[in-house]
Amino acid sequence: MKRVVFVIRNARLWLFSALLVFCLPSVAGTEDAESLVVQAVAAARTHSKANQAGIIREFAELLALRNVASNHDDMRRNAEFILGMLRRRGVESRLLEAPGSPPVVFGELNRGAAYTVLIYAHYDGQPVQRELWASDPWQPVLRAGRLEDHAATIDLASLPVEIPGEWRLYARSAGDDKAPIIGVLSAIDALAAADIPVSVNLKFFFDGEEEAGSPHLADMIRRHANLLQADFWLFCDGPVHQSRRQLVSFGVRGMTAADVTVYGPTSQLHSGHYGNWAPNPIMMLVHLLASMRAPDGVILVDGFADAVAEPGAEALAAIAAAPPVDGLLRKDLALGWTEGNGQRLERLIMNPAINVRGIRAGGVGETARNAIVDQATVSLGFRLVPDLTPEKVKALVDAHIRKQGYTIVREPPDSQTLGRHEKVALVEWREYGYPAVWMDMNDHRARAMSRILLQARDGELVRMPTMGGSLPLHVIRQGLDVPIVMLPMANHDNNQHSPNENLRIQNLWDAIEVYAAVLAGLGAELGR
Repeated sequence: MKRVVFVIRNARLWLFSALLVFCLPSVAGTEDAESLVVQAVAAARTHSKANQAGIIREFAELLALRNVASNHDDMRRNAEFILGMLRRRGVESRLLEAPGSPPVVFGELNRGAAYTVLIYAHYDGQPVQRELWASDPWQPVLRAGRLEDHAATIDLASLPVEIPGEWRLYARSAGDDKAPIIGVLSAIDALAAADIPVSVNLKFFFDGEEEAGSPHLADMIRRHANLLQADFWLFCDGPVHQSRRQLVSFGVRGMTAADVTVYGPTSQLHSGHYGNWAPNPIMMLVHLLASMRAPDGVILVDGFADAVAEPGAEALAAIAAAPPVDGLLRKDLALGWTEGNGQRLERLIMNPAINVRGIRAGGVGETARNAIVDQATVSLGFRLVPDLTPEKVKALVDAHIRKQGYTIVREPPDSQTLGRHEKVALVEWREYGYPAVWMDMNDHRARAMSRILLQARDGELVRMPTMGGSLPLHVIRQGLDVPIVMLPMANHDNNQHSPNENLRIQNLWDAIEVYAAVLAGLGAELGR
């Protein structure tokens, strides 16, 4: 996707003009849309306050189901539970199947409306290391605040009528990504209780393997393309802005990954007898990694910069308009410095990134030994931007490793192979991965969503050209050629993918209001 970069002489004037055009009412129907949003937010607030304990308990039941995508029995139990949640709301629902894949939970609420919106969330979660959690990852724990502040636990069986927004619910997938499921279904409950109609036809696509890289998503879309047609998809995944303001985003980074193993002697050696003579794979790996990435985060692999599309003027203006959060984050995370040479976080996530996900070699502490190990392995994760595709990354990284003097193999080498070459690297690329997608921030569906959210959140909205994480938007665009808007809801400090994942309860109450506003007002806004 090529981007045209405009040179703007007066950025402030340009931004003012763009915002003025964006905020002006355009045609008849504005008052109807605004009235619907106001009514929907009020109805959601009333419903949530009256049913907070029930909402939290239903959410906790969903979180109590183990959901690592590789365990298909667990995933089917999740899917069946969510199917029941949909059917209790009168949503016509079924499971979509594809060979080797956990089921997709599909639902449809046909209102005879002019527009159809498909809501995406995923119900699978990252694997866990139980010993790193303060509590069982699949036994939800409600706390009266943050775990880091030693907040007391609250008995889920005897909840108060009103649950404070700063309380937190701890469990795997609490923030990523079961929360939107309970959020949007509670919004439907709220609208029904207030006799406010859903203004669009709704479809639901609850994915069961997003955290596994969505390897079967393309096949799932091919098999069920007719069911999945919509005017646009609304992706409900990820955190809101670090300022705690509602975020709407129009893109994601792509991803791919590889494991790289380098080799020394065929058996581990005494470091005193053979040090300074036998190559040390750990040091070899350290030098290889240093050749790929500078201390400031700049990627040193030849060709990376040439394959990257530059963000346009509107994207840069949106970043400049967002509340600055770098100083607050540095304080919260106790960071004495940050990469990027002073650029703000939101601009840096529009660059590609190489992340060292883990290193396996030798031991430390009590397991450390005075030995030269036989091999060392690194797991690398790549975050991609247009036009840096997974295929380009593979070719460029392989070429870089060879340039460092390595012979690349795709299977573990035998001793003859190791003896024939000075340096050998086993490079194993993961099968999953997809390119980045940046949507048009001026698309009429994007503007309609933004107008609703501005009103629903009292003007406090952050519009971002892309999120930092990766989602399979490219796979969906390729299969269905449909616009996609990102509407995240989790707190930015939810520990997603990490131990002690959590959801700040206020983010759930806010999400119910936001979803209710969108469902009630979107039909009128799209028709403007």
